[in-house]
Amino acid sequence: MQTISLKLPEALLRELESEARLRRVTKSQLVRASLEQALAEGKEGAGVSCYDLARDLAGKVKGLPRDLATNPAYLKGFGQ
Repeated sequence: MQTISLKLPEALLRELESEARLRRVTKSQLVRASLEQALAEGKEGAGVSCYDLARDLAGKVKGLPRDLATNPAYLKGFGQ
């Protein structure tokens, strides 16, 4: 296993030490487990679309045309 060096703010280091004591594990074990979890979650969210992230916002803005793609006035000059 490789060794790395890591700089942490004092508050984060205190929190890490406290959590490691509560779980009765070393700080290194806790950091490894946290990294593994964060990296796994990142891979799961990699397939999320823009729509998935903004789905709750769809249709919330009032006063806009229903569909810009079907109104000839909005399509004037498109593709030229």
